Amino acid sequence: MDPIKLTRKLIDIESISGNEGAVGAELYDELCRLGYTAHKMPVAHERFNVVATIDEHKPDIVFSTHMDTVPPFIPSSEDQDNVYGRGSCDAKGIIAAQIAACQRLRKEGVAVGMLFLVGEERDSLGAKVANESPMGSRFLINGEPTENKIAVASKGALRLQLTAQGKMAHSAYPELGESAIEKLLTALERLRKMELPVNPEVGPCTVNIGLLEGGRATNVIPDHARAQLLYRLVGPSETLRQQISQTVEGLAEAEFVLEIPFMKLRTVPGVESMVAKFTTDIPALSSWGMPVLLGPGSIHVAHTEREFISKKQLHQAVDLYCSVARQLLSN
Repeated sequence: MDPIKLTRKLIDIESISGNEGAVGAELYDELCRLGYTAHKMPVAHERFNVVATIDEHKPDIVFSTHMDTVPPFIPSSEDQDNVYGRGSCDAKGIIAAQIAACQRLRKEGVAVGMLFLVGEERDSLGAKVANESPMGSRFLINGEPTENKIAVASKGALRLQLTAQGKMAHSAYPELGESAIEKLLTALERLRKMELPVNPEVGPCTVNIGLLEGGRATNVIPDHARAQLLYRLVGPSETLRQQISQTVEGLAEAEFVLEIPFMKLRTVPGVESMVAKFTTDIPALSSWGMPVLLGPGSIHVAHTEREFISKKQLHQAVDLYCSVARQLLSN
């Protein structure tokens, strides 16, 4: 199979999170054509993961990544060096590289499997469902754009919602009301000044204030305001949660709405390493074997208007996936 050709075919099938059915069907058909035993694993609302093995044999090693993309849909194009389009590096080029690697390993007698998931860009729902039906694999090679470097760790994520309550009044008489927005701004400023954890191997915990909303009109003292923040975790979150709650106490209510844990990961000698500052499906796939994080493409161009993957790096990934699999299984 030609991984460049397959990458473009997959890019040209729109698969924004929640709408992965068409690309899943194409992958299912492709894997059946290649002689794998493929299954559609139901997830929710006609969405499904795609699972493939060799003649129902339990795989020793499973290659996995996600089928969904962020919006908007961008069709494929290419030049001499790169393939462009939504999902080119995150993660449809990775799908193509993993299938090509499995083709090569299968000829060597390796018991490989594949798991292509829905929902990674939103809530990892596909991974959570898959984790209830593991296939007994020893290792999981998860694909994300790491520039063909193996990740020593991936940062976690802690999503925080801050809600401040006030009292409405006419803006000409502010002393009669209580501004929820001003309370929220004070809380946010305190959080910005709060010292965050640092992991000497991974770097600092960081925070982004992503959403702000509140108020009713410019001539009304606001009685409600809300902010959503995202912390990138470099270790356990318990102490950080306590510090956040104490810092905003009396100003806003802190609700922790999502956590994806920080992960230390398996590496392989001879492969250049990196730290993934982003989250992956790996924490939700704990039943699928010891995880490795590795893939072609750069996270710096993922989710951008000019997303692309290097053709050279895509072909190198096939060799690298095979080499890493052999090393893992030889130990």
